[in-house]
Amino acid sequence: MKPGLTPAEIRSLPVTIDLVTAGRAFGVGRTKAYQLARTGQFPCKVLRVGHNYRVSTADLLAAIGLSPTAPEQDDHAWVNRQPPQDPEED
Repeated sequence: MKPGLTPAEIRSLPVTIDLVTAGRAFGVGRTKAYQLARTGQFPCKVLRVGHNYRVSTADLLAAIGLSPTAPEQDDHAWVNRQPPQDPEED
């Protein structure tokens, strides 16, 4: 799995991104991202475009708690976030 994304990297993403990139922002890998999307449990809205999953960067920013601009206080909350939990692991 590739490393997660920094707040600056997330803010520089295009309008929509693929599910794997969105998963990286939440600290989950490809398999888990697709599993969450298929079950409707991905932490933000997922769009189905043909056979592809896409995520709006604006929805991603809102779900993570970052504003589209770069205020430092948003970044501190983002650093302390937890990846989505699998209910079967509890």
